[in-house]
Amino acid sequence: MTVRPSHTLIAHRAVPALPSEGTIGVIAPAGPGALDTEKALQWMRARGYGLKVFPGVYEKDGYLAGSDDVRLRDLHAAFADPEVDAIICLRGGYGTPRLLDRINYDLLSRHAKPFVGYSDITALHLAISRYAGFVTFHGPLLNADLLGDKEPPTVTSFFAMLRGQLKSGSVLSHPAAYPLSTVEPGIAHGRLLGGNLAMIAATLGTPYEIDVEGAVLFIEDINEPLYRIDRLLTQMRLAGKLARLRGVLVGDIAGVEVDALNRLLKQTFEPLRIPVLSGWRSGHCDPNLTLPLGALVRLDAGKQELLLEQDVVIR
Repeated sequence: MTVRPSHTLIAHRAVPALPSEGTIGVIAPAGPGALDTEKALQWMRARGYGLKVFPGVYEKDGYLAGSDDVRLRDLHAAFADPEVDAIICLRGGYGTPRLLDRINYDLLSRHAKPFVGYSDITALHLAISRYAGFVTFHGPLLNADLLGDKEPPTVTSFFAMLRGQLKSGSVLSHPAAYPLSTVEPGIAHGRLLGGNLAMIAATLGTPYEIDVEGAVLFIEDINEPLYRIDRLLTQMRLAGKLARLRGVLVGDIAGVEVDALNRLLKQTFEPLRIPVLSGWRSGHCDPNLTLPLGALVRLDAGKQELLLEQDVVIR
């Protein structure tokens, strides 16, 4: 298998590291959720951080956390706020695609900082990658993960990534209690991109679709039976989004039997002769490990390792 070097790719910009005693802003760009503010404040204070809650977190508009105007305002305000050192999303659900064509990407780029979330937040990761060009983080949501008392690697991974404890050359830790599967061996260098598979597919054909040229694709999902995962992967293949990949990292596909999933992955990716590693604990799972989207990585599916090839935050 030919290994193409990473120097042919331009790295996304690293963002400022989360400083000690910094402030983490929380926004709700997707669905609504009841935030126990006092619990959240105590959780952050116990770890040395402040919390700034933006107004839309307390709003509800049907299946949305406030109107599009409210959610967009909070997104812009959180990035522009000099007191906010990192941004975490309250929850996923639905709603972020409605904002994509209204976001001021120049503003986000000028005030780049760690931005964290998953599930529906994938649409924001994809759009920021394409139009602002800085690293974002597929990682825990405030309600479901940090306040949900998930296994310790969830919090350890989150802070290690945002504080800059993981440098270029670091191998990302994966808990031994959760075995990985080498679907296709090999080594790939590329920019790690992706997130929720259904959301990736939903953006195809729009100006915010994933840029797969030279990418290591990361996918995860929930509430999608095997045949729907097949349909989503087939949609990506027919859209020409698989042929240019360098490798694939598969996160948690909740509710799908592992052997059946790996058979489907082999059928899909074996003809492409690229490395595929499955079972990474990121997504709708416990623990939920943080991944740097847009960052250059080295995926060794045979050794079952994911290594950073750039610093993702800077001090």
